[in-house]
Amino acid sequence: MSSNDWEQRKLVDLVDRVTRKNQDLVSELPLTISAQYGLIDQNEFFDKRVASKDVSGYYLIENGEFAYNKSTSTDAPWGAIKRLDRYKNGVLSTLYIVFGIKENNPVDSDFLVSYYSTNLWHKGIHEIAAEGARNHGLLNIAPADFFETKLMIPQDIEEQKKIGKYFEELERLITLHHRKQNYVLNTLIYAKTTLFITKEKKKMPELEKVIEDKLIEQLVFGESQWTYREDLKTEEELWQNFRYILEQNNKARLDGQPLSDAEFEQVKNQLQFSSFYKAGEWLVGENGKAMVHVQRDTEKLHLVVMNHEHIAGGSSVYEVINQYNALKDDDITTVTRDRRFDVTLMINGLPMIHIELKNRQHSYMEAFYQIKKYISEGKFTGIFSAVQMFVISNGVDTKYFAAASDTELNPKFMSGWVDTENNPVADYIDFAKNVLRIPEAHEMIARYTVLDEDAKRLILLRPYQIHAIESIREASKTGKSGFVWHTTGSGKTLTSYKATRNLLMDIPAIDKAIFLIDRKDLDTQTTMAFQAYANNDLVDVDETDNVNDLKKKLKSDDRQVIVTTIQKMQILISKRLQEGTSEYNKIKNLKIAFVVDECHRAVTPKTKRELERFFGRSLWYGFTGTPRFAENPYPQMGDLPRTTEELYGKRLHKYTIQNAIHDNAVLGFQVEHNGPKNITDETDASAYDNETHMLRVLDIILNKSYYKLGFQNGKGQTYEGLLTTSSIQIAQKYYELLTKVKNGETSLEIDEKIKQVLPDFPKFAITYSVTENEEGSHVNQEKMQKSLDDYNQMFGTKYELSQIQGYNGNLNKRLARKDAKFKSRSEQLDLVIVVDRLLTGFDAPCMSTIFIDRQPMGPHDLIQAFSRTNRIFDKNKTYGQIVTFQAPKLFKESVDNAVKLYSAGSTGTAILAEWEEIEPAFRKSLAALRVSAETPEEVTPMSIKEKKVFVKMFQTFDRLFAQLKSFTQYDDSMLEEYGITEEEYDKYAGVYKNAVEEIKIAEGGDDSGNEPPEDETIDVDYELMAYSSTKIDYEYIINLIQNIVTPDEDAEAVSPEERQKQIDEVKQYIDEMRKDNPKVAEIMTNLVSEIEEDENKYKGQSILNIVENMKRDCIEKVISDFCVTWYASKEDVMYAALHYRNGEIPNESVIKATIDYQSYKSVQEKALPKFKYYAKCMAELKKTLDEEIKPLISVA
Repeated sequence: MSSNDWEQRKLVDLVDRVTRKNQDLVSELPLTISAQYGLIDQNEFFDKRVASKDVSGYYLIENGEFAYNKSTSTDAPWGAIKRLDRYKNGVLSTLYIVFGIKENNPVDSDFLVSYYSTNLWHKGIHEIAAEGARNHGLLNIAPADFFETKLMIPQDIEEQKKIGKYFEELERLITLHHRKQNYVLNTLIYAKTTLFITKEKKKMPELEKVIEDKLIEQLVFGESQWTYREDLKTEEELWQNFRYILEQNNKARLDGQPLSDAEFEQVKNQLQFSSFYKAGEWLVGENGKAMVHVQRDTEKLHLVVMNHEHIAGGSSVYEVINQYNALKDDDITTVTRDRRFDVTLMINGLPMIHIELKNRQHSYMEAFYQIKKYISEGKFTGIFSAVQMFVISNGVDTKYFAAASDTELNPKFMSGWVDTENNPVADYIDFAKNVLRIPEAHEMIARYTVLDEDAKRLILLRPYQIHAIESIREASKTGKSGFVWHTTGSGKTLTSYKATRNLLMDIPAIDKAIFLIDRKDLDTQTTMAFQAYANNDLVDVDETDNVNDLKKKLKSDDRQVIVTTIQKMQILISKRLQEGTSEYNKIKNLKIAFVVDECHRAVTPKTKRELERFFGRSLWYGFTGTPRFAENPYPQMGDLPRTTEELYGKRLHKYTIQNAIHDNAVLGFQVEHNGPKNITDETDASAYDNETHMLRVLDIILNKSYYKLGFQNGKGQTYEGLLTTSSIQIAQKYYELLTKVKNGETSLEIDEKIKQVLPDFPKFAITYSVTENEEGSHVNQEKMQKSLDDYNQMFGTKYELSQIQGYNGNLNKRLARKDAKFKSRSEQLDLVIVVDRLLTGFDAPCMSTIFIDRQPMGPHDLIQAFSRTNRIFDKNKTYGQIVTFQAPKLFKESVDNAVKLYSAGSTGTAILAEWEEIEPAFRKSLAALRVSAETPEEVTPMSIKEKKVFVKMFQTFDRLFAQLKSFTQYDDSMLEEYGITEEEYDKYAGVYKNAVEEIKIAEGGDDSGNEPPEDETIDVDYELMAYSSTKIDYEYIINLIQNIVTPDEDAEAVSPEERQKQIDEVKQYIDEMRKDNPKVAEIMTNLVSEIEEDENKYKGQSILNIVENMKRDCIEKVISDFCVTWYASKEDVMYAALHYRNGEIPNESVIKATIDYQSYKSVQEKALPKFKYYAKCMAELKKTLDEEIKPLISVA
């Protein structure tokens, strides 16, 4: 076809503008235009949270009509023009230009679609867009000018149709043959390029929808065994589907008579859980069967919902649904919206695993926060309250985590998947093959979910834990023993618990499974944790009160898990059983599986040999984070084994410190050696056993550990420390000296900077065995009673010396802070002084630092002690802190050797660089930051490319600054020498946050699918580490209020006095917040007043959601009042409020264009001229946004 066959026409000659409004709410489907994907549902494209609530003022667009989006992006430098094809109709913001082809059809619609997919029309837009018309990515083009643009079209309408049909067919092929997508897509691109002489197009990135379809295809086809139910989209449809499955699986129990509607209502009431944890409790069931109970006349029917023995068979039904409509509840006065879920996996009709997806241009963290928002909005209620597991993915990174409330969800506890060799499995399809197929998905829910009764939360085992349990299962099938090496802090107790119960359930030949611990562990968390996990499980887990109780349990025919000590077992076989008797023979011939926690020390080689000789048919499985190797063997004793492998057999699974740090399962360590540097004999006790040395130690703990102990987090969210000494006597001296320091009776004073955050710092306690030193036991008991009295006075407890085990248990719980009660500052400790207690098997994620004033321990003891500090906790706890005060040279050598031994030969991953390396690196990073932006003010006007450089430089600087601050050598006065102040850092942090948001928007609008150059990639999910905010945390207060409104159901009843004490503490926090954010503080004050008047008013509701809605109501009122005063469009001003940053109104020109100046003028005697009116309006809007709106939006 020659160019003469084409002609130039004005758009106005071919189309009519569409300005119809959606006043009758014909549609509530908000649309947006993507340059790559066309007109699509705004809810889906923008994480389902951008669309405005009121759409009556939007344009109503019908199928076949076109719209022009004036927003620019990398792939759409002059905006995008698309036709509505996917939906019958929808609504668009009035910022869009909407048009339809004239009735006489002067141009073919399909041709126009193809034409606007080229860049030929860009020239016309360029000509009408005035210089400087781009306003934050939005072209300022009047509709009249737009319709005057010209386009080249074939003169022959039939030729237009041929071209349009040709490309339509190619698009259809893409849809029908997505497996050949690359080939067809490339053909489409080549054809359009050749015909329209456009620039070469890049490959289209995978749509979220395509990722969703591919995931479902993987789940449904092959060995996965899921059935796709495209017909299930609403809660009513899900209930009816569940009802059908329930009746099919219980025909005999129902005697062939289906459930009546009234009976099914009984069922529904039992399956609407108040928390995900409660759903988990129900799922455990009775003898492996989760049941519901129905009263039918005089008979009670017990119906099986799920039988966990029927994994991958029997009565189990596996279904997958997508695009479920989670509707808002009109009975609840909250500002929520309808939501659509991505993919949900159901077992026997109940949603068990929910999956949210993003495409590769978005971080998987967006899916995490999306789920958190849905939970806060109450979308996971009704039948969805049964969900146990969440999966999030952007295609290339996939994570999973246990279901929890919106305030309890913590990204730190997400886990990726690894294979048996600890290699990452991140791709969403590979993840589905490994985790989401059957039986694996059902096993994750039925076998690898644990209910922590103490914390009232679900725990999903991490992959390495599952691999270890599976390896034990396989070994037991062939009668082999072995050990598991999992680094300390990676959840060994939980893994060993599941391994023990699974041995009993999986291997019918095993008579008893015995979990062996050392007597020293009885007052630690190990036993309590085991019982907390076991209280909601299928197997009986029994502790043994004494040796006779142990004998009774072993003689019993019940298959059970027994928790007992090595010492009781030794006494039983050596002193309490008479050879030749029936009970002796019965116990001796039992097939027992022994699981040994802390196996490197719990059972000596001599004791294990004695037990093996008695229980000749026993299997042994050891768990340790610090195995004995040839480098640190057991002492030589004849022919007894000297290493863990010799003692237990082959290593069944390994997960080292390096593996755990890489997977974010534990933290690395920052080690400081602060012992005296210039003494000849570092082991000389006289250098340390004196008050001068001890006061120096306490000065570092009390005054130079601001960042180690998390004071930057603010009151109630600081961390804890342990001080370990070589003897009870020195521990007592420290306790007495610390008491004097706190009372102001020594030369050592606590810095004002510390007191400003925690006026009652330090709150401390001591714990040791009062019988460890027989010679001084009387003195020890007296001093322990004094410390118990102090503890009782501090926390209102009543412990006597005879209740020392109860005290230790209370101390452990207080330090762990799992119970809601201990999250309040009034119930917290800062420091505990110990000798050996708590250095092994103790888990307190909020413990950050161990202060060691003793000589170096052996490799296994060192790593065990260090590992009290490296549990994952919150975003500001980035590594475990270790400070030693004796023998610095010996300690450094011992630490290096220990870490190398237990991390496969390297210290680099596990040990952070020391001050001598960090300090010069910090100086260089500051210099690089100054090069990228000499002052914070230089950042705002930068281009996106320049801002990316700044962001990278600031992230490096921030990370090193945080590390620098955490050293005890650091002092704020050093900043003057470095040439930066905290105030300047805060300013940099402010413009950094703005820059990251702008980069997100710029890259979010770039749907070209192109990966940015490697030197331009930045971590948009990076969280500032050096940023100090001693201000009271918004979410912390929310949690405190939530605990008042909805305390744990199984917690002790709270007295009116205790409740008032909790309310008064919250009021105190709110008053502190009022200094920085009076707007939000006022909202919280009103809320607490309502709760104080009526304790049941918000019971069972999400306080976070309630406060967010109160904030939203305030914003709506402020915007409404402003719009009434200034005759402005509420929709446009609301957009400005939600997108306001850097002191710039993003759609200023649009607001001006929609202001009703004539209405203003008609009611004013002395009306301002239009330009002055606009200027004053914008000035007032900016003031309103800064003073009224920003405080409500920025807090979170």
